[in-house]
Amino acid sequence: MSATRGRIRLTRGDITELPVDAIVNAANPTLLGGGGVDGAIHRAAGPELLAECRTLGGCLPGQSKLTRGYRLPAAWVIHTVGPIWRGGDEGEDETLASCYRTALTLAAERRLATMAFPAISCGVYGFPVPRACAIAVREIAAFLGGSPHPARVDLVCFDAEVYEEYRKILAAGV
Repeated sequence: MSATRGRIRLTRGDITELPVDAIVNAANPTLLGGGGVDGAIHRAAGPELLAECRTLGGCLPGQSKLTRGYRLPAAWVIHTVGPIWRGGDEGEDETLASCYRTALTLAAERRLATMAFPAISCGVYGFPVPRACAIAVREIAAFLGGSPHPARVDLVCFDAEVYEEYRKILAAGV
């Protein structure tokens, strides 16, 4: 996994402002906007994003769908639906892992060079931050180990707790 070290970058900030090929939206199953990062992405992208999302028929947890980025610096938005934390015995880990794999697969299919992930399911969906961050890094590193695309993945943190957790995991050696 050490070959992926330079391909994963940790950053603090607003995912809607990043000049990457694609940003990942921690969406709800309707894909029609909501709170947190989902609402911020919809607001920044403009009404065209909502119009396109209405044509997609929603999205199941663990799956991902692609739309244009419209008014965002990112050309694409990859919408993924994370699991709601229910104690850990209802397949939450696998569903979260699938979010990362399906989003990365869409990016690789498009041969995108750069993409950025928020901390999926760590907000109102209540996934424990240390557990979610470990799953994210594991899945991203495993995917990058077998694919040249994307060339770089940004882990974008809006808050200090998530940033610090990712920093510890990455410092331990990916």
